[in-house]
Amino acid sequence: MPGFPKMFAAAVAVATGLAAAQAAAQTVKITPLGSHEGEFCLFDRAMILEDPDGTRLLYDAGRTVAGTVDPRLGRIDALLVSHMHGDHVGDRHISGQNAGECGKPDVSVRVLPNTNTVNIALAQEAAIVTGSEMPRFFGGKLKALGGDPQKSQLVRFGASRHVGGVKVTTVPAAHSNGIAGGMIGGTLGDLLNGAGLTAYAGPPTGYVLRFSNGLVVYLSGDTGVTAEQKTVVADQYGVELAVINIGNTFTTGPEEAAYVINDLIKPAAVIPSHANEPATSGGAVRDGTRTDRFIKAVSVPAHIPLSGRTMEFNGDGGCVAGC
Repeated sequence: MPGFPKMFAAAVAVATGLAAAQAAAQTVKITPLGSHEGEFCLFDRAMILEDPDGTRLLYDAGRTVAGTVDPRLGRIDALLVSHMHGDHVGDRHISGQNAGECGKPDVSVRVLPNTNTVNIALAQEAAIVTGSEMPRFFGGKLKALGGDPQKSQLVRFGASRHVGGVKVTTVPAAHSNGIAGGMIGGTLGDLLNGAGLTAYAGPPTGYVLRFSNGLVVYLSGDTGVTAEQKTVVADQYGVELAVINIGNTFTTGPEEAAYVINDLIKPAAVIPSHANEPATSGGAVRDGTRTDRFIKAVSVPAHIPLSGRTMEFNGDGGCVAGC
């Protein structure tokens, strides 16, 4: 059959095109886990990112996930931690949703020296995927608490690791990353606190995640402006959706973050994070806030991470539901 090779090639091309179209039609679900339902509040950093294949990642559990019993968690396959500061790894946390006020959440449940991250990983039997020197710290914690230290997994700059259908890598961030004495405990922890020092945890990180529908997401962690946001995040990985800190003083401010989005990364869309303010009231952005300034400064759609509201993104970074 002289025409068979061409027919076979055409059939393969059609099948490949259908598979690509089906993958693009699937969505990545992103659900912020903030302190107050339907709002974007002071300590909000935590997000669940769910791949179309069902893989669920918890990013920077921090203080707004109500420990291991938070009903919003569901199943978690892996936790991502950008750095060891208490508002990201979780030195304490809320007792439940809507405790306190948006501008002053009640985060009185203390969980040191374990951290909220370690407690959740233990309860879920989930991996903790981090870069730098953090994996050894988390592995030691898991082992001391009767967990599996092998669940603390390393992925350093330039490398990658798969969690289900998600390809995970770390990218540089410009910030600090000390382990507070309270997270270490005992005499060493007391000595560090007394001297005003922290333990070395290596450089902080951001993450780039590639999902099975093709969507590439940048999680900035806490960072200033870096050259790698252009050369690595944009040029190498081709990020289409960015989650970026806008909190000022401790991280990039709203105008600096807008520069990163508009001039360096140029994604299809952005989600502001780490605003360090009660950014919304009744789900609407408050005038004059850092969040308001950021939205007005960026040239791409900015989607506000309202706690509990699931946003769905296609493979090109477009929000197709919940935004």
